[in-house]
Amino acid sequence: MKLRPVLLVVLILSAFYYVTTHVGSTNAFTPWLHRAAPPAAATASGASTAAVKGPMGSFELTEADAAPAYDTEEQQNIAVYKKALPSVVNILSTAVSFDFFYGPVPQQGQGSGFILDKQGHILTNNHVIDNAQKVEVTLSDKHKYKATVVGVDKAHDLALLQINNAPDLQPATLAESANLTVGQRVYAIGNPFGLSGTMTRGIISAIRSIRGPGNSPIEDAIQTDAAVNPGNSGGPLLNSRGEVIGVTTLIANNGADQSSGIGFAIPVNTAKAVIADFAKYGRIRRPSLDISTLAIAPDIAEQIGLPADYGVLIQRVLPGGAADKAGLRGGSQRAGYLGNMAVMSGGDLIIAMDGQEIANTQDLAAAMNSHKADDEVTLTIFRGRRKMEVKVKLSDATSEKAPLGQQANS
Repeated sequence: MKLRPVLLVVLILSAFYYVTTHVGSTNAFTPWLHRAAPPAAATASGASTAAVKGPMGSFELTEADAAPAYDTEEQQNIAVYKKALPSVVNILSTAVSFDFFYGPVPQQGQGSGFILDKQGHILTNNHVIDNAQKVEVTLSDKHKYKATVVGVDKAHDLALLQINNAPDLQPATLAESANLTVGQRVYAIGNPFGLSGTMTRGIISAIRSIRGPGNSPIEDAIQTDAAVNPGNSGGPLLNSRGEVIGVTTLIANNGADQSSGIGFAIPVNTAKAVIADFAKYGRIRRPSLDISTLAIAPDIAEQIGLPADYGVLIQRVLPGGAADKAGLRGGSQRAGYLGNMAVMSGGDLIIAMDGQEIANTQDLAAAMNSHKADDEVTLTIFRGRRKMEVKVKLSDATSEKAPLGQQANS
């Protein structure tokens, strides 16, 4: 009699094992379980549930009935991308250096650019192709072309390339950069880290003067928080209509080779002026006063006895140059030395150009950068103690001229 309870327990355990390992695994009870479960809560409007069944059981997923419509902001982003992308190119430059044993070592760099016309002209940064022996351009449709360098403007970090026999090119639309405003939405399209066709978005954070990769001044540079990384250089900075307002050129990376939220672009009006010089003259015509100068600080002004403690003192005037023709005067007597450089006194002291204060040689370079050869400017000067204005027609700094000496030339 004592054996019966033991057999009963074994029988119950055997039945439980069979049910859980054979019947349960085939989902034989699934319909019954569904019937026993409480009804599911109603789904949100525009959505429905779909059951997915398998060995692990059944899952009910809530799915949208249709793809959601894009909101206004998304529609604008997409429109800008679709309009601008066919004009943006990837640029691969190859330079050859030599190792310790004078063996050639190819070095490659990547950047971006954009198409200017159907003849295959492309604008990019000079530092993207500087010293390259080979330049290859990849269009948005992945076709590759060998590019030739038509001209460079190292001072503005711009370069003009050309590809041939490329059909159906789509030129970028160039906007104006004169009236840009902080807070405007902007887009950067390029090939950061070689990831072609990448678009980022931000705003214009500031309009300011900066020093470019070659330490030359870039006036009215566009500062943006749109993510800009290595490989974006030379690509377009766009407004909300997909028009080019600048050429992405550098980032403030604080030592890190990636975006820091502070990127800069050369204003497109500067690029237009460079392109116009290439088209008209085949080279860049840099405006010049044909003078050598010395920046004045309070200590130098006191030592020489100048009427102002700022400005740019003319040391020498190139005979027959722009300043000479306008009657400007250089130094006439040696007043001392600044390091190894002789300081000449008696020359005109420039304190303004077209009403814009000139405190040092950087200000003078910035003012000159906003002009072109043959422009007429009005200089405010001190000649002795007498303040006066002189009109000067700027010359072409790239034409053949005699050297002016060791001082900074303008």
